[in-house]
Amino acid sequence: MDVLHEEVPAALDGQRIDRVVAMLTGISRTEATDLVKAGGVRADDVVASRGADRLHAGQQVAIEVPAPVPADLPQAEPDIDLPIVHVDDHVIVIDKPAELVVHPGAGHVHGTVVSALLDRFPELASVGDPERPGIVHRLDRGTSGLLMVARSAEAYTDLVAQLTARTVERRYRTLVWGHPDSPRGVVDAPIGRSPKHPTKMAVTANGKEARTRYEVEQGFEEPSPTSLVTCRLETGRTHQIRVHLSAIGHPVVGDDRYNGVRQSLPSPRPFLHAEQLGFEHPVTGEHLSFEAPLPPDLQAVLAQVS
Repeated sequence: MDVLHEEVPAALDGQRIDRVVAMLTGISRTEATDLVKAGGVRADDVVASRGADRLHAGQQVAIEVPAPVPADLPQAEPDIDLPIVHVDDHVIVIDKPAELVVHPGAGHVHGTVVSALLDRFPELASVGDPERPGIVHRLDRGTSGLLMVARSAEAYTDLVAQLTARTVERRYRTLVWGHPDSPRGVVDAPIGRSPKHPTKMAVTANGKEARTRYEVEQGFEEPSPTSLVTCRLETGRTHQIRVHLSAIGHPVVGDDRYNGVRQSLPSPRPFLHAEQLGFEHPVTGEHLSFEAPLPPDLQAVLAQVS
């Protein structure tokens, strides 16, 4: 355990001890509070007793910085079916199968896109975030379709910048319940964590900006009113399309999390497929565009409507 010795700067005069500790060390506010309670912070050689106490400019603080807990980094795994659409020295584009998680997380340590990629391209381990190497955007577990991956550090920086600048083209195909009032439109509504259900996202006033363009391709009446819709992302929030379409009263068919499951038209998963992806090659500048056909499981669902 290292001990950090700092003088409280004028900019932090009068601030709470736990906030100062968090800012000086980079640990979370909760971790800082726990550190104070454990006696790990001293102000002018006096052990701090409460995170709410205030510090003043010029005071000397000593902080026992806990050693970081090493993360379990993803490991290469063979025998994972992962269709490769494009590969060069800097970029990989895959057609992700449904039910395959993009990177390791709670409850999904093995059998991920990252594990499959590391088996084929071990150099990815040094690209981007070590816990999700090469990954610049993601698809939900139940969503199939196109995903771009950075194969080099140069590509990673550039592709992240393109996503931030919102110049990456991402078109999805989905089947929704009912018929939207307008054949095309934009859902512009902030998305954040649901206050009632922490594992779900929702349209909330204090959420992050989120915009989804949609266009109705075809309407059906049997066995229940549904519409085939294409969506284009202008932002990339978690569950964005599913949340936005549910919010306007047309949830994705088969989406058990956002009110899209009905007995009249069963679907093995949310009917959502990333069918088109376009971006500038991070090194050559060439515009690349890819399309992935609707997979058989969703084709089978579509065959039931008329």
